[in-house]
Amino acid sequence: MEEEKNYGNVEKKSSLLKIIIIALVIFVVFMVISCIVWYNICLSGTGTAEEKVTIELPLGSNTDKIAELLKENDLIKSKLAFKLYIKLNNVGNFQAGTYDITKNMSVQEIADVLQTGKVFNTNNINITFIEGKTMNYIAKEIAENTNNTEDDVYELLQNQEYIDSLINEYWFITDEIKNEDIYYALEGYLFPDTYSFENKDVTVEEIFKTLLDQMGKVLENYKSKIEKSKYSVHEILSIASIIENEAIFDKDRKNVSSVIYNRLARNMSIGSDVTTYYAFKVELGSRDLYKTEINTYNPYNTRGPNMEGKIPVGPICSVSNASIEAAIEPNSTDYLFFVADANGNIYFTKTNEEHEAIVNELKANDAWVQFD
Repeated sequence: MEEEKNYGNVEKKSSLLKIIIIALVIFVVFMVISCIVWYNICLSGTGTAEEKVTIELPLGSNTDKIAELLKENDLIKSKLAFKLYIKLNNVGNFQAGTYDITKNMSVQEIADVLQTGKVFNTNNINITFIEGKTMNYIAKEIAENTNNTEDDVYELLQNQEYIDSLINEYWFITDEIKNEDIYYALEGYLFPDTYSFENKDVTVEEIFKTLLDQMGKVLENYKSKIEKSKYSVHEILSIASIIENEAIFDKDRKNVSSVIYNRLARNMSIGSDVTTYYAFKVELGSRDLYKTEINTYNPYNTRGPNMEGKIPVGPICSVSNASIEAAIEPNSTDYLFFVADANGNIYFTKTNEEHEAIVNELKANDAWVQFD
């Protein structure tokens, strides 16, 4: 009888366990279905096609900031659902700009718009400024895309009252840009990127402010290191501009930077061709440099006389974040020389003998850069 009673208890416990398991399975299935239903509902629009909201997506916005912006404007139902969609569908590369978005648009439609950069504000203009380019290029881009002329750009750069106002407004701009030997006061200070403006009537001042604001955001990440450095922001941007034009590939930038600092530490001239091109206003790579240009003093020309241990008087082009980082955080090396082949690959050496051997090898293998 005792065995039958124990068997009955075991059978009851087994049945109870089965019920609990079934109940848990049902609960889990219910929760999964509920989450799926909730997720799909949250992906739908929040209103009608007649309800339109204009949003400004700032440069460098991450998923959290975008979700917050869309939720604040009642364009999505849930920040979590939006971020899940972005994660699950591997969506990225959102483009800065001004967008007119209607409330009937789904999360997928909104993400597609923000990802492709299809700006719905028909009056909007996008201007792309490329790193490694000079102020002449920037002036042409502004003239081609807005109702301003190239002369408007140059006149503003020569307006001392305007330049003084920038020095007062931005922590990274100092009197160094007022050096009379500098060709263009803001060369190297306008951060290159794609920017959206309201229409073609945007002023040069507004364009400059947008690019300077972005440069401020980039430099803010390095502010503490810059303050500890013996070099000023102006000098760092000048070094970064050399790196920008000397190194095609990011992997080479910090080694190029190390060569510059190693040569400065030894009171050697930096000896960079790109500074000579800029000094004599010759388009980079348009032709070989003349010996008279190389051997003539100019405060930009680091191949010329009296430039031992000196940085160019100012930046020679617009600079990317990678080149700024390289200028602030160079690799620790013993390199004193570098040379690039026809494909942009850079070879670093410690002695002049090693450097000349590389040059001769490149010439022998038809890998030497030579212009007609």
